[in-house]
Amino acid sequence: MSGEKLACGKLPHQLLEKLLKIIEERKDDKLIIGPGIGVDSAVVSWDGKLLVVTSDPITFTSDLIGWYTVMVNANDIAVMGASPRYLLVTLLLPMNCSSELPLKIMQQIEEACRKLSITVIGGHTEIAPGLERPISIGTMLGETDRVIRPLAQEGDLICLTKGIAIEGTAILAREFPDLLISLGIEKDVLDRAKNFINEPGISVVEEALAIRDLVTSMHDPTEGGLATAIYEFSISNDKGALIYEDSIPILPECKLICEKLGLNPLGLIASGALLFTISADKVEMAKYELEKKGIKCWAIGEVKSKDFGLKLMRNGSLIPLPYFERDELARLEEEWAE
Repeated sequence: MSGEKLACGKLPHQLLEKLLKIIEERKDDKLIIGPGIGVDSAVVSWDGKLLVVTSDPITFTSDLIGWYTVMVNANDIAVMGASPRYLLVTLLLPMNCSSELPLKIMQQIEEACRKLSITVIGGHTEIAPGLERPISIGTMLGETDRVIRPLAQEGDLICLTKGIAIEGTAILAREFPDLLISLGIEKDVLDRAKNFINEPGISVVEEALAIRDLVTSMHDPTEGGLATAIYEFSISNDKGALIYEDSIPILPECKLICEKLGLNPLGLIASGALLFTISADKVEMAKYELEKKGIKCWAIGEVKSKDFGLKLMRNGSLIPLPYFERDELARLEEEWAE
């Protein structure tokens, strides 16, 4: 069997659809929400409650990999309206690594779990051939009485918290400091960017749980950035979208670093920002709940009909929303590896 060679990052949506069709015939009465494009977690009816389950690997960075493992998996649980509770970790380590490495990673995992009141309940650790750096895969479980389904309606506003791209900017600052300094990035800018994992932070658990009763859908922008998250949102909600480019809050450090590296912030991994849709009459209520927690929020567009497609308003003109075959961080890493 032959086919096109795949680039680093998420699978193309067309290929993912083919994968999902392989398992779509199997039915289970307890499965409330199964696999799908733009669906962050599975939901199962279990002992009178709704069990929410997700799994995500950390592959783009080795720095603070344990912290990322907890936060990105907890985000996927929270955007379904559930509280993250339990974590299993599969940790794959490169050959000949120091015995200090797994201890360091597990300490990061424990600190992050303590912050979000999550319990590590198991997993697997091994030394694996062919790895250049560690890979951490988290499987997280949460619970809720009511799951947030993708039910965005035409006319709903599309909102974003904190700004972009929090995770991608932090990774770039931590993985490529010498390069960025050589390109003229000041040390204080680099230090702020490195600290984005803490401030504003890559967790969206707090804001997602604060507004879960107000929204019509929520999503966590990860690989492929905000643009890819909007594409995934459109598929899961079966809707179109109009995005106002001038309204997107791009963090100054992100904008500067991306300009120096020739990257587009809209396609850069963006964990830490919560993307949600909400009816116009509830926006101020959501902003109020978020402001109580010190979290900023912006309306960046509106939900349209599926026939409208996905469009970006730029300087008064409508253009197609950019589509990224792979995350901008993956593209940069591949270019540097050549």
